[in-house]
Amino acid sequence: MVMGKQLHNRVNHDELRSIIRHENVARTTLSFYAYTLLRDPQSFRDQFYLNLEQLHVLGRIYIASEGINAQLSVPSENLDALRTYLNSFSFLNGIRLNIAVEDDGKSFFMLNVKVKEKIVADGLNDAEFDVTDRGTHLSASAFNQLTDDPDTIVVDMRNHYESEVGHFEKAILPPMETFRDGLPLVAGMLEQDKDKHIVMYCTGGIRCEKASAYMKYKGYKNVYQLDGGIIEYAREVEKLGLSNKFVGKNFVFDERLGERISEDVIATCHQCGHPSDEHTNCANEACHILFIQCPACRETYNGCCSAECKEFSALPLEEQKIQRKDRVFNGTRFSKSKPGLL
Repeated sequence: MVMGKQLHNRVNHDELRSIIRHENVARTTLSFYAYTLLRDPQSFRDQFYLNLEQLHVLGRIYIASEGINAQLSVPSENLDALRTYLNSFSFLNGIRLNIAVEDDGKSFFMLNVKVKEKIVADGLNDAEFDVTDRGTHLSASAFNQLTDDPDTIVVDMRNHYESEVGHFEKAILPPMETFRDGLPLVAGMLEQDKDKHIVMYCTGGIRCEKASAYMKYKGYKNVYQLDGGIIEYAREVEKLGLSNKFVGKNFVFDERLGERISEDVIATCHQCGHPSDEHTNCANEACHILFIQCPACRETYNGCCSAECKEFSALPLEEQKIQRKDRVFNGTRFSKSKPGLL
């Protein structure tokens, strides 16, 4: 452990959010991941936190004995310094940084680095199969070419609330509640297609690293994964002038909640049913459910998911504290992954 240093944020979240929203600093949102063996994740975490803090990096990072999964917001002027620091680790040397497609630099408001059992909660016993025997990586060009084949099966390995606002053309969209539940679900759905080309994709590629290995373990012969996920695909398509097969928005796990890949709006407001793909969390903190809300409903319900939540959130805070023990809202009744909640 690093002694004599502050290793956690101690500033109020609302204050941090206000500071970042008003700062006049250009920032770049990016992500990366790497599977490797870390013998002392806690010590690595503490030193990593201190070095990123010196570069004024914000974001969410998970560290485990199996590697690192990071989503960051870095001052653009410090981007080269961040690359240099990452290159000082053999397993991160030359790592691809997935740069956000649509970014205002206000994606994160604090630095949060946690030690976890796994860098993605997959529910798998890695000792049962070879996690390094992964699917073949596809560039955007190779992905487009392979998915032109009508016999190729494209599978979205993200949760329902992610695929609801955007996905690849002709992709299978399993009704996943969590990635952990989705793995056996997908394997079961495609039981009769073990000899076909199976192409998997996710946001940045990390979930498909394990998912493709799991599918091969389950007997699937021709398993592929989109290299760098949707984020890298969108950048390659724009850079190389390729046909864009992704429709709608790419859901992201930061304050932005999404980045637009195409102009298509394929989802609807969960309250009125009009076209909308704007995710938000219910303004009632006792509910806080993630849902899609159009601007008109946002005004009508004051950012809440229901009239009940609107009424409750208008109460004095002390009264809310008293009542919330016995009140049940959408966020306590339903999973955010199931459609048609409201």
